[in-house]
Amino acid sequence: MEALFSKKVCLTPTEIEQRLKSVSIQPTMQRISICRYVLCEADHPTAEEVKEWVDSRSFKMSLATVYNTLNILVSVGLLREFKFSCLGKSVYDSNIVDHYHFFDVKNGKFHDIDPSLLSLSSQLPAEFQVDKTDILLTGNLIH
Repeated sequence: MEALFSKKVCLTPTEIEQRLKSVSIQPTMQRISICRYVLCEADHPTAEEVKEWVDSRSFKMSLATVYNTLNILVSVGLLREFKFSCLGKSVYDSNIVDHYHFFDVKNGKFHDIDPSLLSLSSQLPAEFQVDKTDILLTGNLIH
C-alpha cells in the first residue's frame, strides 16, 4: 500500500496561463514562472526556495513579489499554505486534496500521506463541526 501520493504533472506555460485565467488571475511572466515551480516541480517549498529557483531560471524578482503571488495562489485555491513549527516558516503545497504530512527530520523533506491510511477515529461531541484537519507526523523515513 502506497502512503505517498500526488505525483507532479508538469504544465506548459500555456496551461499555467489558462489555469490562472480560470481563477481570474492576470497571468504575468512572474506569476507564470512562480507557478511553473510550485505547481510542477517543487515539493512543499518555502517562499525563499521559490525565489531562489525563479531567480536562477528566469529573472530576478523581490521576495515580496514571491510572497504576494503565493498568497494570491492560496486565496484562489491553487495552493495550500502550511505553517509547521518544525520549520519556523510556511511551506506551500500544490496538492489541494485533503491529506496529511510526514516530515522526515533527517533530510528535512515533507511527504504527503493519504488520510485513509491513518485510522483516526474521533468521538467528538455533536456540537463540534470539523471543517479542516492538519496533521503532521514527524520522524525518519526508513529506506
